[in-house]
Parts: sequence; structure tokens; C-alpha cells
Amino acid sequence: MFSYEFLDGGVDYDCLERIHRGAVDEWVSAVAGSGLFTNSQVSRIDGHWRHEPKSLLAALLSEADEMTVKRCEMTWSALDRLAPPAGQRELVALSGGGYTNMVVSASTTIA
Repeated sequence: MFSYEFLDGGVDYDCLERIHRGAVDEWVSAVAGSGLFTNSQVSRIDGHWRHEPKSLLAALLSEADEMTVKRCEMTWSALDRLAPPAGQRELVALSGGGYTNMVVSASTTIA
């Protein structure tokens, strides 16, 4: 539905990075504002995209040509090496109590 906007003028790599880290508010707002979905459906879409942001990317690339898809997949893989996607970050206990989402895995920070 919004793939043409995502691909208009080429791939916006800053946007791709925001999606990778789970910052999907603008896309959820667009879905909610489309009038095509109920509030309950928008809420489920929001939760799914935040937990699995690559599913939003797949939807946005559904109408893209093969080279654009390949470029985005390569960029996504590079982003995975820098920081896991939002839904795959581990909860790590803080010394003062509580938990936080770490950008790098706990095993990397402990080593």
C-alpha cells in the first residue's frame, strides 16, 4: 500500500535504518490514517512491526524491482551486524536493578 512512497526517488537508507531499529511510528500512523483498518488491526500491525521490523520492510518492498530488494537486503544484513533488529534485542539486568534493551548482545558486552 505504501511501497511506492517508500521507493519514491530511490531507497532512503536513513528510513531503512529507522525501520531496522523498530521506529515504525510514521508507518503505523499512515496505516491508521488510511481508514482501511480497524483500531484493533492497527494495534496488531503496530505490535508486529515493532517486534519484527523486517516484516514492514518486506511489505514496503513488495512492488520493488529485484535490484532494489537486493540492495535493501544487503543494507539490512549490514545493520544486523551493527545491532540486532528491535525485536531481537536481549533484556539485560542493570546493576541498580531493572532491565534494559541492549543494542549489542549481552554475550558481547560481557566478554
